[in-house]
Amino acid sequence: MILLAPMEGLLDHMLRDVLTRVGGIDRCVSEFIRITDMLLPRRVFTRIVPELLQGGRTPAGVPVRAQLLGSDPICMAENAARLAELNPAGIDLNFGCPAKCVNRHRGGAVLLDEPELIAEIVGAVRRAIPADMPLSAKMRLGFMDQSRTLECALAMAGSGAEELVIHARTKADGYKPPAYWDRIAHVREALGPSVGVVANGEVWTVEDARRCLQESGCDALMLGRGMVANPGLALAVRGLTGGGAQGLDWPALQPLMLQFWREVQAHVQPKHQAGRLKQWLHYLRRHYPEAGEAYQRVRTINAPAELERAYFAQAA
Repeated sequence: MILLAPMEGLLDHMLRDVLTRVGGIDRCVSEFIRITDMLLPRRVFTRIVPELLQGGRTPAGVPVRAQLLGSDPICMAENAARLAELNPAGIDLNFGCPAKCVNRHRGGAVLLDEPELIAEIVGAVRRAIPADMPLSAKMRLGFMDQSRTLECALAMAGSGAEELVIHARTKADGYKPPAYWDRIAHVREALGPSVGVVANGEVWTVEDARRCLQESGCDALMLGRGMVANPGLALAVRGLTGGGAQGLDWPALQPLMLQFWREVQAHVQPKHQAGRLKQWLHYLRRHYPEAGEAYQRVRTINAPAELERAYFAQAA
């Protein structure tokens, strides 16, 4: 199984749409919906996860779990109940975000120092949503160190999370290589077969995926930055299982980039539109030499119409 990761400010519903059109992704997780001290109106959930208006699936038919982030068990439970009414493909809880602005307000990875509170949150959400609605959680190996990794994982699983995605670094590690995939294996062994464990972190290539699966002992991956940089990665990774699928070459990617650009034009303020395309091109440079040339050509252009002429006329 291959999951598509959430990435705040990058891998949102527009890029989810495009990347799931490529194929190879079994399920997505939305970027987080921040829960503080109020019951959010339904329009907030559908704005961040518009797939909720499409049966909880991307236009390509890939299911999307909506992710909640917060530290108040009661508020999390109340909002989860409202979210469940919109019939997502499941609910995911964020205990992994390393962003300082999130951690400072007691959200994301900072909670990995409070396994008792984690258990309260997961348990409250589990009781608040239908028994048949999937509940998962995403975590890192810890906040500043790995001393409570297993304690936190057991708290989540013991309180009702049926699947854990583990990013194989601590908050202190950030996104610096390496990812410690072997540490996931210890958690998976302790949890046993009743809880699914998904490995995440620093998977950029098919070889990375092979090593990650081997070292973690998992049979499921979550792809994030690697999939943004190489939209054909999930298809290529599926070749590991004998499917023989190949990746995506640069010409085949161009119609999808145009689809992404049209979605950006429809959903993003004009002053930010050029930045979104350049942001994706910046990631694509890691895998496609052509993206480096294209990025240099458009990097100083901020007017959407001018950017469209400079990039898509040339790409065509």
